Amino acid sequence: MTQSVGVIGLGAMGMGMARSLLANGFSVAAFDLAPQAMARAKEAGIAAQETPAGVIEASDAIVLSLPLASHVEATIEVGLAAGAFKSPKIIIDTSTSEAAVSRRLAAKLSEIGHGFLDAPVSGGPQGAASGSLSVMLGGDAQWVAQANPVLDALASKVIHVGPSGAGNIAKLVNNMLVACHMLTTAEGLRLAEASGLPAEDALSVINSATGRSALSEIHFPNWVLTGSFDSGFSAGLMRKDVRLALELARDSDCSMPVSELVAKLWSEESSGIADDQDFMLLGRVAAGTEEKTNG
Repeated sequence: MTQSVGVIGLGAMGMGMARSLLANGFSVAAFDLAPQAMARAKEAGIAAQETPAGVIEASDAIVLSLPLASHVEATIEVGLAAGAFKSPKIIIDTSTSEAAVSRRLAAKLSEIGHGFLDAPVSGGPQGAASGSLSVMLGGDAQWVAQANPVLDALASKVIHVGPSGAGNIAKLVNNMLVACHMLTTAEGLRLAEASGLPAEDALSVINSATGRSALSEIHFPNWVLTGSFDSGFSAGLMRKDVRLALELARDSDCSMPVSELVAKLWSEESSGIADDQDFMLLGRVAAGTEEKTNG
């Protein structure tokens, strides 16, 4: 069993995963650019490293939780340049990345005896903190088998979709649907309210019928109707995922007219929701429950 695990990227997801790994008996090293995140890691008993290369060198398996595919690639290149890949390593990239990047990195690392898995996750900060994420996994079966102990500590559900890049594709399809469901659920509740049926009552029907989704069952009751709007996932990250899904569609010559419209409605110009605000605020705007706001 792999005992030494590194985590690079200690945001809401990365910190939760690092804590879950620690709770499952792993020795955990970590790095983040934010001093505050590093301080929280130290308080939790996680060994803070001064550089990403230090995490890679100190660990058998390395979990990445980074914003963009370019950050993932840069982190691997820094580790290679620093000579951090001395003993065999498995990179488990939980970022919502790009299939082409994952395939390129998997091939490059495989040539020198290391594994790379694209392993984007679903479940949010709560799932990360409780070790109950869902993982959409792409990569070679050899590396999947070796990474299973780490994945089991992070997730309650691991689905090996296929070869490198398959996990990325599955995640982008999933998040494109989430973006669509956000708007359709909000619009449905807007119609209910306008017609005299409170949104809460409409949801009780929707969630026992065929119109339900994770958005109607979890997100709207917890973070829209309560007015908290604190799901832990930003509008900017959702816009990035929608953009990547549409880029994948164009590269695959796949027509997606509904998703093209959704992308326009999700834009900051149309919604009035800034990139750094919680993505659940779009439910409020789309539902018409109050005026659009940038604040």
